[in-house]
Amino acid sequence: MIYTFISNRCGDLPTSVVCRTMGVSTSGFYAWRIEPVSARDLADATLTNTIFDIHAASCHSYGAPRVWSELRLGDRQLRCSRKRVERLMRQANIRGIYRRRGRGCTVRDPAGVPSADLVNRQFVADAPDRHGLP
Repeated sequence: MIYTFISNRCGDLPTSVVCRTMGVSTSGFYAWRIEPVSARDLADATLTNTIFDIHAASCHSYGAPRVWSELRLGDRQLRCSRKRVERLMRQANIRGIYRRRGRGCTVRDPAGVPSADLVNRQFVADAPDRHGLP
């Protein structure tokens, strides 16, 4: 993406200065100009399309573990790591459905009035450490 920006927008500036400013190597820019798409990027794009097809076939419910299992054990039988599938799904913003139980917690009403003490408890101690003993 940076190399594309340098190629499209910075044609009138020296390449070495632009690459240094953008924080990339000049040799990397020239290597990109010869072959803009690497074999790994092409394989990732193909695998991402396959992942998207599996995800869509599951009604958008499968997450990375099930998509990976479908790739490995299904009709496709592609060899790839689970972490690669997770990375590609994260980059393509593909998420499975997860259902978690809502955590219930009591939320106090700040405008609520406390109840009256119906048991007539005594909250005043006669002496320290006496706990109601004679």
